[in-house]
Amino acid sequence: MVEIDEDFQLGFESEEDEGELSDSELQEAFGKGLLKPGMNVPRDKPKKAINDVEGLKKSLTELKKNLPWVERLDLTNHPAVDIAAKAENRSEQNESNEDINAEDDFQREMYFYRQAQASVLEALPKLHKFKISTKRPEDYFAEMAKSDQQMQKIRKNLLIKQTSMEKSERAKKLREQRKFGKKVQTEVLQKRQKEKKAMMSAVKKYQKGMTDKLDFLEGDQDKGKKGASATKSHINKKGPNAKRKFKDQKFGFGGKKKGSKWNTKDSHNDVSGFRGKVAHGKGGKKFGKGGKTNKRPGKEARRKTKARK
Repeated sequence: MVEIDEDFQLGFESEEDEGELSDSELQEAFGKGLLKPGMNVPRDKPKKAINDVEGLKKSLTELKKNLPWVERLDLTNHPAVDIAAKAENRSEQNESNEDINAEDDFQREMYFYRQAQASVLEALPKLHKFKISTKRPEDYFAEMAKSDQQMQKIRKNLLIKQTSMEKSERAKKLREQRKFGKKVQTEVLQKRQKEKKAMMSAVKKYQKGMTDKLDFLEGDQDKGKKGASATKSHINKKGPNAKRKFKDQKFGFGGKKKGSKWNTKDSHNDVSGFRGKVAHGKGGKKFGKGGKTNKRPGKEARRKTKARK
């Protein structure tokens, strides 16, 4: 590596003295592996620093203007007292730029803050002395950086975004409500079916005489369970009254009534009561709107018929 660096330096020296290397020399150096990517970089000569004090002072005098302090508002002061250090009873020595760690963001920003605080504390009395107001008046009006048309466009875009977000939120809530509504609806339907089934079973039990409770009827709960149970138990203890007993003895219990008029196989095949003349309208009495068709004529009609004869 040392030889390569020496040759490389010698190459630059010869470049400065004799000029650029020939192609054959470059090819030979490339074949030996002396040339590598990034090695042949042209180097500019280092700039010579010139401390022209007289020129700088001349430029400063040209730029400097003898203006009052109100126009300049420049202040040179030390940072304000560190309240945290004072509260912790830490001796605050004369701080300098060397005491501040530039890599510590918090310490650096606090130093800037204290510097600005000290400048404000020093500048406010001077401004008050020159009778310059330091607070913005209530009716202060400042021209906006952007025009009203641009601000209207911005407001319009913001309103469009807000409305779109509100629509999406509303649609999301509606979807959730629909899901919840369907769930509630199914639960209500299941509950109704369950209540209906329980009521039908209670009615059947009551019809068959298996129970004497009427709790399934509407309005029965308002009357109270106590009164209904007392009346039913009272009736069951006494049994049927004399009238009911007499009717049961005379007519019986009636037997089966439901489905008593339904046709059966025997009744369907029984044609003993069938009358063809009546069925086909050939015999029997004929009735019209006024009753019988062979109605006797009136007295005046009978008199006229006799007169004709």
